[in-house]
This record gives sequence, C-alpha cells and structure tokens, in this order.
Amino acid sequence: MTALGRTAVQVTPLGFGAAALGNLYTPVGDEQAHAAVRAAWERGIRYFDTAPHYGLGLSERRLGAALRRYDRADYTLSTKVGRRLDPADGTAHRTGCDLAHGFAVPATHRRVWDFSADGIRRTLEASLGRLGLDRVDIVYLHDPDDHAEQAFREGYPALERLRSEGVVGAIGAGMNQAPMLTRFVRDTDVDVVLCAGRYTLLDQGAATELLPEARRRGVPVVVGGPFNSGLLADPAPGATYDYTLAPRELLDRALRLKAAAERHGTSLRAAALAFCAAHPAVASVLVGARSAAEVHDCAERFATLVPDAFWRELRDTGLLPPGEGPAPGPDPGPAPPAARELP
Repeated sequence: MTALGRTAVQVTPLGFGAAALGNLYTPVGDEQAHAAVRAAWERGIRYFDTAPHYGLGLSERRLGAALRRYDRADYTLSTKVGRRLDPADGTAHRTGCDLAHGFAVPATHRRVWDFSADGIRRTLEASLGRLGLDRVDIVYLHDPDDHAEQAFREGYPALERLRSEGVVGAIGAGMNQAPMLTRFVRDTDVDVVLCAGRYTLLDQGAATELLPEARRRGVPVVVGGPFNSGLLADPAPGATYDYTLAPRELLDRALRLKAAAERHGTSLRAAALAFCAAHPAVASVLVGARSAAEVHDCAERFATLVPDAFWRELRDTGLLPPGEGPAPGPDPGPAPPAARELP
C-alpha cells in the first residue's frame, strides 16, 4: 500500500475502476458485477474507484453493495464530484437510454455540470447515499476541462473544507488530460491526481510536465485507462481508443507493440500495465473490469515481469521515446559455468 502524500489514505499498486459496473457500453448483471469485486478482493486489490457519471449512479450502488461484506477500514474508496445527477423530466426515464453518454441504462437522470461549493456537497451526499456509506476516502473533481474557473474558484476550496472537516481523507482531480492536472499540482494543495489515458504505451503526454512536477512536489498520481479503453488490451479492427473507434494508425502501432511483446515471451496487456506502474510518480494503476475473469487476468498480467529486452526494442525502434519505460534491471553478470557432467 502507498500513502497519498501527507494523508493517512493508502492505495494498492493495482486498483479497480468501476465504470463497467455502470453498464459501460453493454449491460452487466448484478451478480457478475459483484463477482468482479469479489475477484478483485481475492487478488489483493483494496483500492476501488467510481463516480456518479458511471451509469447514472448504478456503479456507485453496485460497488457499495459488493463492498458491504468487507470491513470498511480494510479498503480505500474514491468517487467524484462535478456532475450532479438530477431526475429526468417527464417520461424520459421510461423511453430514453443513456447510451449517448456510453452507458446502457435508462435515462432516469440528467447530468448537470456543477463545481459550485453547494453542488460539491450535494453531489457527495448523494454518492454516500448510493454507496450506503458514511464516508469516502478520496474525492476527485471530475473532468473540469470546460469549467476551470468554477472548479478552481469554488470546487477546489469546497474540497479543502471537506478535508479539513474530516469528511474525506484526500482530495484531488481526475481528468483525461495532463495540462490542467499539472496546474492542480502546482497551484493547489491536492493530495493526489488521477490521469486517465495520458500515460500509456500509446500516449506519454503526462510525461512531459505532469509526472515530473508531481514527483517533485510529492503528489502521487493514479493512472487510469492503461489500455486506452480497449486498444492495448486486444488490438484488432473495431477496438476502441479513448472510447471511440481506434484510428488505423494507432491500431497498427498497437499491433506492432503486441508483436514485440510476443517476441519477448510476454503479453501486450502485461507490458501496458508494467509501463504505467514503473514511473516513480505513480502510486496506483486503475483497471476497469466487468467480470471476475477480467479481474484475474489483469492481476496476473500485473504480476508478470516484462523482460528488459522488450523495453530496449521499443526504444530502439521508436515505439517508445528514449528514456521512457521501466529502467533496466541490474546487470546479472556473466552466466555461471556449465556444470561438469559426471562420468
């Protein structure tokens, strides 16, 4: 477990991202969702992340129910604020579907961007109700890209007050971009930031400023989206990259990465997870899973040692920039002499 800055909140190196429990793209049954959480627990995962946005609260309800069997002191839970859920008007919830936002759930609510102090508290209170808990450990401002002024002027100070009151243990921001997260690291007293999809084998945007700045200031980074929403998990025609159809150029690059991994006796999924986890600023890698089988696969890949020769090939062939990827291990020295055969 890694402590988040000066707080008492700790996260495991591998975390469980619960967006899929909100019926991301396709439905997931309650028992399948609960089995995925049980599998995560069995594999030693103790950090779980969710948000109201994921399935209009379905992810929070399912995750809270699945975690109820465990001692609350034994796991770390994060959720997010900035998207308030208001009941949908009229008959929208009976006739509409939320697939336009990526979730196969009835459109019972509508999302309202709200980074005001009042909105932050109301959103968190509603999340606690869905989770069935009296506290969460981490609260992130969720995707404030187009609401920077309100997020910094009202939303972030509201989180500081919640932290000082002991309502939450750690605060931060979670985004799919690095520049604004760098601003949070530089200009505020966040305990952690969650950067999704910007530090992967296909996109090292966070390596330019965010990760060095976070390391310099002692702000841990949680990396989400290590597979870029699917392409690095299983590169094939029709795979998604950042939740849309992957461009041909990126698919070809992912296929080259997969071929290199296989040449070195490993897998692309293992390499994708190892890449994210190796940076010294990274405290945890969040993987999304919709089944127990996916959880077990990710845990096994995460524990796999990826050969140094694989990383050297990526750098030598331009598939990774110089200096990116895990540092080489210690030189094992000359091989021991072969044992003398007995007569």
